[in-house]
Amino acid sequence: MKKNNIQGYVSFVLHAHLPFVHHPESEDYLEEQWLFEAISETYIPLLTNFEKLVEDKVDFRITMSLTPPLLNMLDNKLLQERYIKYLKSHIELAKKEIERTTYDERVNALSHYYYDRYSNDLKIFKNKYKCNLINGFKHFQDLGVLEIITCGATHGYFPILYTTEQTIKAQIAVGVQTYKKYFGKNPKGIWLPECGYVPEADKYLKEFGIEYVITESHGILYSNPAAIYGTYAPIISKEGIIAFGRDIESSRQVWSSVNGYPGDFNYREFYRDIGYDADYEYIKPYIASNGARVNTGIKYHRITGKTENKDYYNIQWAKDSAEKQAGHFLDSRKKQISDAAEYTKNPPIILCPYDAELYGHWWYEGPYWLYVLFKKIYYDDCNFKLITPSEYVNKYPEIQVATPCRSSWGANGYSEVWLNPTNDYVHKHLHIAGDRMVELAHLYPNTKNRLLKKALNQCARELLLAQSSDWLFIITNGTMVDYAKKRIKDHIGRFTKLYYQIKNNEIDENFVNYINTIDCIFPDVDYNIYY
Repeated sequence: MKKNNIQGYVSFVLHAHLPFVHHPESEDYLEEQWLFEAISETYIPLLTNFEKLVEDKVDFRITMSLTPPLLNMLDNKLLQERYIKYLKSHIELAKKEIERTTYDERVNALSHYYYDRYSNDLKIFKNKYKCNLINGFKHFQDLGVLEIITCGATHGYFPILYTTEQTIKAQIAVGVQTYKKYFGKNPKGIWLPECGYVPEADKYLKEFGIEYVITESHGILYSNPAAIYGTYAPIISKEGIIAFGRDIESSRQVWSSVNGYPGDFNYREFYRDIGYDADYEYIKPYIASNGARVNTGIKYHRITGKTENKDYYNIQWAKDSAEKQAGHFLDSRKKQISDAAEYTKNPPIILCPYDAELYGHWWYEGPYWLYVLFKKIYYDDCNFKLITPSEYVNKYPEIQVATPCRSSWGANGYSEVWLNPTNDYVHKHLHIAGDRMVELAHLYPNTKNRLLKKALNQCARELLLAQSSDWLFIITNGTMVDYAKKRIKDHIGRFTKLYYQIKNNEIDENFVNYINTIDCIFPDVDYNIYY
């Protein structure tokens, strides 16, 4: 609808990322379910709500980073087949639940709900998107309502990797290359992995055509010189890279574990799942192959409060809460925009960056909340519009020159999540491997030897996979630690073995083929990027 009193803008940026998990050698890796849960609970619901907004003729804008590992997994035929198998198992379980829960009509209604939901996921995935959700996101980008940005190749953490600058260059180059492969053009923006900013990366961002980055609040607030308008305006570095900083107030309303929206007592309780509650023999076919109880995604309870006695989930109550909170968020941004507009040269922008998986996976009602909010912004009396970062830059190209400070959005704002006594042993191996990769690129530039080139490209894949910040994060958090340590050990081990085979001119083609089958990310990678 036409708005005549626009004082500013709000920009939602959702960071859709998962580490590359691909195990053709076994179906026993629970970690593959990270992708399947995210598809059912986040990506399909977001796409569905985007479609509803378009059908409702709501003019909205949203930005999403689809990271290279996620794109490679969404495009992987084996993982697509396994997701379908995952859905069929859940449909079967939900059907059994319909029969088992006749003792209570509230629970039984939820069993029907899950049966319908997983059945619909299967229909959408197979029939609507032909098993490839990337085309779904591309469709909304082509319509002009979604801006897709990129990320580092494997979410490598720049503030630590930059000791060997070619490794940052490669993270950026492969990130851009992957984006162009799937979307047919250059990305305008990048979500810096973990919002980790270092000035040393700017020249490579510029080299590969990146116009703007998403950073943490204090990256802007402590810039040099000081950002005149705080996070209400972007700044541009001397290298020509524009930086947008996270707005603290709007983030707190969604993120806060104390008073954030996802803690509403009417919302679905994440930690109560029939994988843990149901009779063991009954649930055994639907949990881990080793017999360990795990989440199934079928959850019957609401948060209720700080109590072990959880009440049953009520879908309508949850929707009522989402609608009420969308109104609260709208009113809060209106006031914030009105206050800020008095002090900024250009209309202020409020940047709202979140992990995409918060919407749906962790906060089950999140995609619906976004849908309601975007409709309210469009139809209600509102002093701001939704905008993407690149649209804002096009409208207001006059930007203060300042260098963001080194920063991240990890706990306490710097690097301690990715460099601490639980995981510091890893960095020595990452740095040595990075130096060795640069050495190999200089020893064998543009080789025409087929096997040597194949081995060198696989070295690049193994290094990139080892650099994923996810493994360091998982070790710090103490969840799935054994798996994270195994992945680091496997990738560094494979890289090192290949390195010596190459140096000794003893390349084992069977070994190269084997690890290429498992670690098949970035089929078009070129090791020369490390030159």
